[in-house]
This record gives sequence, structure tokens and C-alpha cells, in this order.
Amino acid sequence: MVGFDDAFRRQLHELFVWRRDVRRFRTDPLPDGAVERLIETACLSPSVGLSQPWRFVTVDDATRRRAVIDDFRACNADALASYSDERAARYATLKLSGLQQAPAHLAVFADKASDIGHGLGRATMPETTEYSVVAAITAMWLAARAAGIGLGWVSILTPARMHDILDVPASWKFVAYLCIGYAEAECDQPELERARWEHRRGAEEFTLRR
Repeated sequence: MVGFDDAFRRQLHELFVWRRDVRRFRTDPLPDGAVERLIETACLSPSVGLSQPWRFVTVDDATRRRAVIDDFRACNADALASYSDERAARYATLKLSGLQQAPAHLAVFADKASDIGHGLGRATMPETTEYSVVAAITAMWLAARAAGIGLGWVSILTPARMHDILDVPASWKFVAYLCIGYAEAECDQPELERARWEHRRGAEEFTLRR
């Protein structure tokens, strides 16, 4: 069994602390193969029934990127309209994506029709397919931070539009659209906390004992 010492565990904790959702990117290109290496790390993640349901789409085409940005703008305008008064004013100041600056765009889907894994573990909880994809994204996020690369998850998008824009199989369920690149600045505090949108709570608020 591989052993990990206290120094490693402290560094791992620091990695968790400094893993942030990045929205402010430099436009510098990433090294050749950087995104591919992050995808390889993501594929080491556990998955229900060893189904490996993750499907990655690198989005390099400028026309497709513009279409994603247009959809984000429309969805973001709708989101702003759903708030009122001080909360709307605060929402309007938030930077909620790095779509225009990030050098790399990566869409992530869950293949709901895949027969890999022979359905093991999914009969009673079919949503574990998507959970497995989220676990892979988390692994990628940490690997990116360890490599000095920022990653931001854009969720203010229309899933059906992502299918159309990226021309993927109907059986794939949209899970995430990721911006990847070098952060303008690094911080150990969530941006939404710095913007006073919300504050991070401790584990005791989310833990029940039975």
C-alpha cells in the first residue's frame, strides 16, 4: 500500500483550500497537451459500475464558442431579472464566467446510454451516472490547481442549446461547461464570498447525527 506522510497531507489540504472557481483568466495559451493531461487525470476517477460515463468535448471552433457566449448572456439576463432591489444590483456586479478570456473551453457530458459497466449500481439510482461525471470534474479541478491552472464551471447555460451548438449524441446529458486557463490572480477565498453574495459555512451546519 502506498503511504502518504503528514507533509503530503498538509499539502493536500492546501490544495483543497486553494482550489477556486476561476472567472478571471489571462488570455495566455496553455502548454500543448495541458487539457489532454487534465482529461487523463479525470478518467482516473471512480465511476458507478466502472461505467466511465464521462464524455469530453474540447471547444476550439470560434463560431461555436460565440454561440455558447450568446447563450450565456441570454441566460444571465434572465437570471438577473429573477432578482430584485439590492440583490439584483449585487448580481449585476458579479463576474460569472471567463468564457471570453479563457484560452480553453471544455464541455462535459454523461453518456446515459452507454453499456459500459453493464448497468451495475444504476438500477435503483440512475443519477449515479451524472454523479460519476461530477467526481471526474472534481479530480480534474484539483489536478488543474496543482499544475497552476485555473478552472471555472459555467452553469448559466441552456443544456438543450449546448447539445445543438456542440452537435453531440442525444443520449449524452449536459453536465458542465468549463473554462480553463491561467488565473489573473490567485486567492484562497471564493469570489462570491469576496463579492458578499454568500459566505462559506462550516461543516457543522450540514451534518446530522443519528
